Amino acid sequence: MVANEQDWTAAGPHEVAQGLYRIPLPLPIAGLAAVNSYLAEGPDGLVYVDPGWATEESEAEVIRVLRVLGYSLADVRTTVCTHHHWDHYSQANRWRETIGSRQLIGREERHSVLGYSVDAPVRYPTQVAQLREEGAADLADAIASMGVPDLETAMGYHAPDGWLDDGEAIPLAEGAFEVIATPGHTRGHVILRHTSSGALITGDHVLPRITPSIGFEWSPEPSPLSSFLAPLDATLALADGLLLPAHGSVLPGTHERVREQIAHHEDRLAEVLGLVADGLDTAYAIAASMRWTRRRHALDELAVEHRMIATGEIRSHLEVLRERGAVIVAPEGARRYLPAQPLRI
Repeated sequence: MVANEQDWTAAGPHEVAQGLYRIPLPLPIAGLAAVNSYLAEGPDGLVYVDPGWATEESEAEVIRVLRVLGYSLADVRTTVCTHHHWDHYSQANRWRETIGSRQLIGREERHSVLGYSVDAPVRYPTQVAQLREEGAADLADAIASMGVPDLETAMGYHAPDGWLDDGEAIPLAEGAFEVIATPGHTRGHVILRHTSSGALITGDHVLPRITPSIGFEWSPEPSPLSSFLAPLDATLALADGLLLPAHGSVLPGTHERVREQIAHHEDRLAEVLGLVADGLDTAYAIAASMRWTRRRHALDELAVEHRMIATGEIRSHLEVLRERGAVIVAPEGARRYLPAQPLRI
């Protein structure tokens, strides 16, 4: 078992539990080197979780690893995607057509999956509208002017063969993958508990070094941070098994990292509330006053898309503060946030 490897992107296969393999796959995007995919034997062929971005390089690595394990690509009969982002979904989507494998994903992903169109005039229509509400007109204009990259339009984007519900079990040769709904990063995100080992395949819901973006999808829900925090609490009720993330090294337990993520968001909520008390009254103004990433960048030092994501995350924190009664939304004009009386979180 490899649980603390220095370079998590090193080529696999890596056996992380009996009969369960981690396979890092290369990604064609800057800033994120690889995605962890996971493979187990099912009752009628292989079950492959998050099989990466649909590129020739990624598929070639899958074929190489399968050959090492004594399989071929044709042995992949079922793919399970923790969520619909390209690095988790697109290869599985393509394999439906090329090898006839069955693709499964969380039911609430249907909002973004079925609503997505590479022909849309704006790449992030909901986010553009939200940015205008949040006082970020120039950023909204910059996002609205972005086209859909050729890397995405060339892949196509289709509905899966089936939608997964919380509590469902995907049978394996030994045990099963138990489906646990964990919305927030996307509204239909799921994690999978490997019942024979207790390990958790956490997708982007729990990551070992960073916190995932919240609500970054084609059709986000109104309060993604609320949805994100609730299943984090529920995860602590599970036995503390291996953390098998989508990006980063395997960790020997899940609970410690879950508690760190909860604490991070509570600290962020307190910070945002303090900035509202200081007179900052839009998500964009608050985001612009804060530092971002482990490198502590100012907002305007980030790439345009990352500025959009950061502003959206502050919007999600403000919505939680509104739900808790700590802030109110001004009744007229732009979406302005004001302290409630008395201040509380």
